[in-house]
Amino acid sequence: MMTKLLIANRGEIACRIIRTAREMGIATVAVYSDADAKALHVRSADEAVHIGPSPAAESYLVGEKIIAAAKETGAEAIHPGYGFLSENAGFAQAVIDAGLIWVGPKPSSIEAMGLKDAAKKLMREAGVPVTPGYEGEDQSVERLKQEADAIGYPVLIKAVAGGGGKGMRKVDAAADFEASLESCKREAKASFSNDEVLLEKWITSPRHIEVQVFGDSHGNVVHLFERDCSLQRRHQKVIEEAPAPGMDEATREEICAAAVRAAKAVDYEGAGTIEFIADASEGLRADRIFFMEMNTRLQVEHPVTEEITGVDLVEWQLRVASGEPIPLKQDELSINGWAIEARLYAEDPAKGFLPSTGRLEHFYLHDEERVDTGVEEGDEISPFYDPMIAKVIVHSGDRDTARIDLMRTLSKSFVSPVRTNGGFLYACLGSEDFSQANLTTGLIEQLGELLMPPEQPSKAATDRAALAFLEADFAFDDLPAVLLPEEQLGFRLNGSAKRTVVLSSRGQTLIGNADQNVGSFRLAGPFHSAISDQKVIVTEFGEAFLFEAPPRFEIGVASAADGAILAPMPGKVIAVDVAEGDAVNAGQRLMVLEAMKMEHALTAPFDGTVTELAACTGGQVQVEAVLCVVEPASDE
Repeated sequence: MMTKLLIANRGEIACRIIRTAREMGIATVAVYSDADAKALHVRSADEAVHIGPSPAAESYLVGEKIIAAAKETGAEAIHPGYGFLSENAGFAQAVIDAGLIWVGPKPSSIEAMGLKDAAKKLMREAGVPVTPGYEGEDQSVERLKQEADAIGYPVLIKAVAGGGGKGMRKVDAAADFEASLESCKREAKASFSNDEVLLEKWITSPRHIEVQVFGDSHGNVVHLFERDCSLQRRHQKVIEEAPAPGMDEATREEICAAAVRAAKAVDYEGAGTIEFIADASEGLRADRIFFMEMNTRLQVEHPVTEEITGVDLVEWQLRVASGEPIPLKQDELSINGWAIEARLYAEDPAKGFLPSTGRLEHFYLHDEERVDTGVEEGDEISPFYDPMIAKVIVHSGDRDTARIDLMRTLSKSFVSPVRTNGGFLYACLGSEDFSQANLTTGLIEQLGELLMPPEQPSKAATDRAALAFLEADFAFDDLPAVLLPEEQLGFRLNGSAKRTVVLSSRGQTLIGNADQNVGSFRLAGPFHSAISDQKVIVTEFGEAFLFEAPPRFEIGVASAADGAILAPMPGKVIAVDVAEGDAVNAGQRLMVLEAMKMEHALTAPFDGTVTELAACTGGQVQVEAVLCVVEPASDE
């Protein structure tokens, strides 16, 4: 067994590998760029080596620097994680040539599965079902058009060297084929330096099913059952689960056996994934599940397989790379329960899922479930790398319990001020289609705006924030906002004991009311609040809202016990909504005062009549000046 391991990666997967290596007594070496100098994986490793500037092309993708770091620190092996150089056959060979252990498949296996057209030919020869299509060498527009017409529309154009959703175009009609082909080839050339394409029949009700396989240097290959990764946005996986819902034992046996044949066809060693596309128009059937590609590395979604099998796949990788056989035989592996994983990204759904960067001033992920992350509170989210900040994984006895547990976990977590897709994930899990396992790779696109989280907090969430300030038991003089009892806001005998807090959230000024009834909705949730630096965070259906209170006395309701409406601070009257003699209702806006770059609506404390009006639009007022007087309505 190796004694020192270098991890040629960063973030969540680097931390994940370090955790298992430490449990096995293996020392670890991290590599880092300028942007990652203070990153969690650097802090977690036994040693760390700087390998260059922030752009990945100048650091994490420079194989020579990584091998040099291993030599410098005396590391015996290199684990590539996923992404970056993990499926680079040239780098794998360079590691081996340097006399180091490569924790991954043979370079020849990576090469065999690296080009989609060659891989499909190989799989067909191995008896693995392949999607109807064309993988020929003739790349002329005329031949490709002819083949597409023969396959039948809709058809999918795919770059042979593609991945990550790049170099793919769906074509619905023959008239659109040439334009789509040109666009696909252009993107493939820019992304992979290879513009060759293949054609596949477009599956109308597609589900993404993949099988985890594992091989060793002793000729053993096993599968660890299947995962369903159908919930995708723009070809990127969002939520994964294991096992696949609706998979019967006969179909599972056939598809997993096909995956083992695929791995054996390339003499596979280590962890790999055989990805299939299923035509689910009539449920999952073995004769409608087709090979797509093989990922010759550990997958981002590997934790769901670990949870249902009880296997540590990273431990298996390290043991197999050291020459040991696979720890378990096929008949010793079984499925236990259900696991679901959600990928939490630093991105803003309201802005087209653009990455959200900055400091994680508040970062809490509910720890009753498994959370794989590469950041801690106070860390920076960099613009240089993938925006995934954590994977939240739940394991339970059945699918629906796991689904609900994951929603509950998201509802008790918060990230701020960096925006995340937490509310979007919550909506996906809570949708009827996901609940009923009516899954296709186009489901997210189909549901569209129904999955978008609210931009502003609800009244219930705002009131919950107000209540959170009250529950903090601060002394009145220390409060970050005015929390005045009702008698100071226009007292009425036998009136309710209400407290009002002026709050701001996402650029909006909000009024939160907290009375003895506010707490009653907390059981219905899902709300979670935290106070830090005189701030409140409320998570509502997975979406975190940061509430801040304006400085003391910035209160939107200001009045005296006798009905006199007082200016709570010096300012300018920018609107007057009433005149003397007007009848008003409790809570009705009377005027608006501008102070400290904020607008404050002054409202009637009770039903009544405006008997005096001393304010006018544009007038400057001093603190506690009487602006108007409201006489209570008669009870007769």
